[in-house]
Amino acid sequence: MHHSRRTFLSGVTGLVALAIATAALAPQVHAASAATPETAFKEKGVTHETFVARSSDGTMLVGEAQGDPNAPEILLIHGLRQSHLSWNKQLADPALKRFRIVTFDLRGHGDSDKPTSLDAYSDADKWADDVATVIRAAKLRRPVLVGWSLGGYVAGAYLRKYGGEAIAGVNLVDAVTKLSPDLFGEEAINFIGTTTSHDLATRTVATADFLAACFHKPPAATEMQRMLVVNGMTARAAYEGFLQTTTTDLEPAFKAFAGPILLTHGVHDRLVRVAMSERIKAIHPNNRLSLFSDSGHSPFYEEPVRYGKELAEFVRAANKG
Repeated sequence: MHHSRRTFLSGVTGLVALAIATAALAPQVHAASAATPETAFKEKGVTHETFVARSSDGTMLVGEAQGDPNAPEILLIHGLRQSHLSWNKQLADPALKRFRIVTFDLRGHGDSDKPTSLDAYSDADKWADDVATVIRAAKLRRPVLVGWSLGGYVAGAYLRKYGGEAIAGVNLVDAVTKLSPDLFGEEAINFIGTTTSHDLATRTVATADFLAACFHKPPAATEMQRMLVVNGMTARAAYEGFLQTTTTDLEPAFKAFAGPILLTHGVHDRLVRVAMSERIKAIHPNNRLSLFSDSGHSPFYEEPVRYGKELAEFVRAANKG
């Protein structure tokens, strides 16, 4: 067996067998006093509000909201090594201008706090609490959750802990919903060792290679430079800790979700196989799988016009149900 594949199995799936002592009561999620908008500014006639909120373990999360507070809501959850800036094309998309859109930096990413403890990332409930914290801080009523890559896992963690009663729908974008080696591309398996390396040189090369693997057609050089800066800001512990999670299968949480699911997947994805989305399609009755023929791991970036149109249609339909 390939060494990195053994690492994946031992670092993730094998840990399912470990017993975990659970707390009698989960910590109550609360927004910090700074959860009200810190800054409000207008760009091309659209009001943006930034906010900071404290999750259940004290981790501070930085977010931004734009659009009419009374409009249908979208909460965008980015992927591994990314940030809320990943969604810039959606924030500028005319097809999405009539919605309230909220973005934030996951723990360990961007401008949010970066705990050094691996436990801060291995516990699925902490990711769930982060989503609940942002929903509360942004005063969202019933948003559609959009989870890209790791963001799909985070959305599933939320549904697993809190249920889907307060969620209008879910859009999974090349999402990670089950940590099983056969559902990942060979490159994703190989990145497990290199992107968590404690050797800076190894990790630096791996970070650049990982970013490149997110696209079928690479972005412009200036865009890649900016993305690399963001990727380099991610705490090593975020990925290393996540790989130690014992919550490796979130398919039951999506199966139990009563609302609609839109599955978006790039056919050229080198990291997450289309089979991951096909599994959710097979177990959830109210869903649609939309394959993007010119995209890799990032269809919302690579084919933004089509993606924006489909997301807008999905959000409107989800809010009629």
